[in-house]
Amino acid sequence: MTDHAHPADHKTNRLAAETSPYLLQHAANPVDWYPWGPEALARSKAENKPIFLSVGYSACHWCHVMERESFEVPAIAAVMNDHFINIKVDREERPDIDQIYMSAVQAMTGQGGWPMSVFLTPDLKPFFGGTYYPPEDRRGMPGFPRVLLSVHRAWVERRDEILASAGQMVEQLQAMASMPTSAGELEVGLLDTAARALARAFEPLHGGFGSAPKFPHPMDLRVLIRQHARTGDEHALHMVKHTLDKMSRGGIYDHLAGGFARYSTDDRWLAPHFEKMLYDNALLSTTYLEAYQLTGEPEFARVARETMDYILLRMTAPEGGFYATEDADSEGVEGKYYVWSLAEVESILGEEHAKAFTYCYDVSKHGNWEESNILNLIKPLSQAAKMLGCDESELRHSLAEDRAKLLEVREGRIPPGKDTKVLTSWNGLMIAPLAEGARILGDDRYLDAARKAAGFVLDTLRTADGKLLHSYKDGQAKFNAYLDDYANLIDGLTRLYEVTGEPRWLEGALSLSDVMISEFLATDGGFFYTGKSHEALVVRQKDTFDNATPSGNAMAATALLRLGALTGREDLFAIGQETLQAVKAIMEKAPTAAGQSVIALDFLLGPVREYAVIAGSEPRGVAEVLEAIYTKFLPHKVVAPSGTSTELMPLLEGRTAIAGQTTTYICEKFACQAPVVGVDGIKQVMHDQS
Repeated sequence: MTDHAHPADHKTNRLAAETSPYLLQHAANPVDWYPWGPEALARSKAENKPIFLSVGYSACHWCHVMERESFEVPAIAAVMNDHFINIKVDREERPDIDQIYMSAVQAMTGQGGWPMSVFLTPDLKPFFGGTYYPPEDRRGMPGFPRVLLSVHRAWVERRDEILASAGQMVEQLQAMASMPTSAGELEVGLLDTAARALARAFEPLHGGFGSAPKFPHPMDLRVLIRQHARTGDEHALHMVKHTLDKMSRGGIYDHLAGGFARYSTDDRWLAPHFEKMLYDNALLSTTYLEAYQLTGEPEFARVARETMDYILLRMTAPEGGFYATEDADSEGVEGKYYVWSLAEVESILGEEHAKAFTYCYDVSKHGNWEESNILNLIKPLSQAAKMLGCDESELRHSLAEDRAKLLEVREGRIPPGKDTKVLTSWNGLMIAPLAEGARILGDDRYLDAARKAAGFVLDTLRTADGKLLHSYKDGQAKFNAYLDDYANLIDGLTRLYEVTGEPRWLEGALSLSDVMISEFLATDGGFFYTGKSHEALVVRQKDTFDNATPSGNAMAATALLRLGALTGREDLFAIGQETLQAVKAIMEKAPTAAGQSVIALDFLLGPVREYAVIAGSEPRGVAEVLEAIYTKFLPHKVVAPSGTSTELMPLLEGRTAIAGQTTTYICEKFACQAPVVGVDGIKQVMHDQS
């Protein structure tokens, strides 16, 4: 919903003191909400009342619906207040709590989602749960008041049964939290297993994996990019190109301002839930950039550029951090900000321009979604130009002007709300494509944005003893950081160092790696999701399966393998390898839930190629050499530009610029090629590798 305070004339609950926009949205509810914390937990124990835990996030459409239908209704709130201690959690602030209780709800019901509604004993053990409940019995779902009264009656009359089943559920969660083990080598067959599993799940008509609702699966697409690069598998490349093309032409993509919505409700990418999440746009930027490096197709570069431009223009705080989400709803209506009527388009563009635009973007009188039109390109523009009998380049130019006019009008609408939290983990994910995208696309704006965000997180979301914090909002940085905060940021900082040679980013990545290992590493393999300094919850989980974002363990392996290979730190590389060994069983049995682990394994198997770039006297020499290196998809490269001490970066030791020109030293498997002198020299090397 919106990043707003509660109305001043409305009685508020304890959530009014929070900074989370999602919690603030509930501050004027008649429910006696608590944030998660000692006060609520102590009251539950003192009064021996169960906890009703409600978890959601600000851009969640059905969270808003349940609030309007139930939490704003005094009669329902009275039942909640009489019989339960009510706790509201923003899952983006407390993913640790969300993970534990979502696992419980999925175990109880076979499905999960948000809003999550779960009932806990005073010692925080879950005993009943679900997701959205309507305000009265509807479509086979029990009404929320009936659920509340049934749970209360069971707590009063059958408490011993509840306590026993809650204890069993915690045992089940603890068993789920332990990682299955698999002996044997980490070998190339696992990469092939993953590619075959993705081919089976591929939907050939519209691309993507599985049926509606359809999610982008960026990590899986990146697995297939690597499969093609390694083996020449043409079907792997087809799956990537077809999916990326269909997504960027579909309604899931914002054709006016750039950026992707979270998922499509149908199988052809037309109708999204319109919320935009930072993590999706970060991961998809990376995917489109890699596809562009691999294929050279300019459309992939365009989509990556427009997506990153969307983040720079609409999702960047003045201080440099990146905001978390934009809502689906505006004025209480999902998608209202984004959709068009035929009459609107005709009045803005005029009859002549509207004719071509409405043909290309599927705009009609009766609409393609709920009597309105979601802009989408049914045909590639090359086909559309033939059908319209016009020149493709002229059509592209005309449509660009038309889109700008529509965007200007759309800017005058009431916009969706923005959740302006800055989350360390998601910022780490966004820093990586901006840093590399600056070199791939030759645009320093992205590098400036990556630097500013990295500096903001390192300066602001850190404690005096060097530990990270998870979330920043309204001048307050808070919550202990989780595994993915460390892993994603280490990876982003490493990649930012590789494209700049600026020591600060390398030093930050190394120091955070030491903290991550100290705080999160488990003695039985892999990393815990919460650090040893974190509050004790009913289970200490290990995050091993990818969801919409890469798993914490997969990103820890990714970051440590890369940083270890770059710096020669064998200890970091070894822990990265051990972490992959710990998730090997998941790569074997559920490769479609382990895309990021497979990506890390592909890097591990390499072989890693090292590029040491030594500055000469040309002012832009290093930048031009780096841009040449980043023209190609080289998933096993690490890059060390000069500017760092050889103590931190042994790859630079003994390397000098030849004849005053920027010089590149390329090494692989402990053997180095002859130095490559100058910008033209490295361009020739990259050309020869094609």
